[in-house]
Amino acid sequence: MKEHFANIITSIGEDLNRPGLQDTPARAAKAFQFLTRGYHQTLDEVVNGALFPSDSNEMILVKDIELYSMCEHHLLPFIGKAHVAYIPTGKVLGLSKVARIVDMYARRLQIQEQLTTQIAESILKITGASGVGVIIEAKHMCMMMRGVEKQNSLMKTSAMLGGFRSSQATRMEFLSLVN
Repeated sequence: MKEHFANIITSIGEDLNRPGLQDTPARAAKAFQFLTRGYHQTLDEVVNGALFPSDSNEMILVKDIELYSMCEHHLLPFIGKAHVAYIPTGKVLGLSKVARIVDMYARRLQIQEQLTTQIAESILKITGASGVGVIIEAKHMCMMMRGVEKQNSLMKTSAMLGGFRSSQATRMEFLSLVN
């Protein structure tokens, strides 16, 4: 990967012997590996058995989970927050695991629509919840730094599964808690 970054840098007309750029290909490769580390994680590894018995059948919401991802179309970041809710059916997920699931999928080349669905489906799969709701709000550098250059645009996506899709009251409770 280091050599590829060196080629990109020289392709734009820069001199890799310039003091500020001498170690850039190695740094860029290391950074890119970090930014895409989600490819080397699995749902089971991230959850690590942190499912606990519970009699709760009320909505659990983890709000404002910061996320950093990379647009798969332009390799530019999108940055935002996720709101993840579920209704347990006998077991609850360790609180930090919700954020770790968000990170696992966010740290891949993504589109926000897919990221939202992947998080929701994973929470449903791992918990067996009766419903899951996920909302992501993000700013996309591919829209802010290039193209239409709209600095104040914000994309919102949602995925509603199970009771969040079939029950308007559950969906409305989730939306009111997020706002």
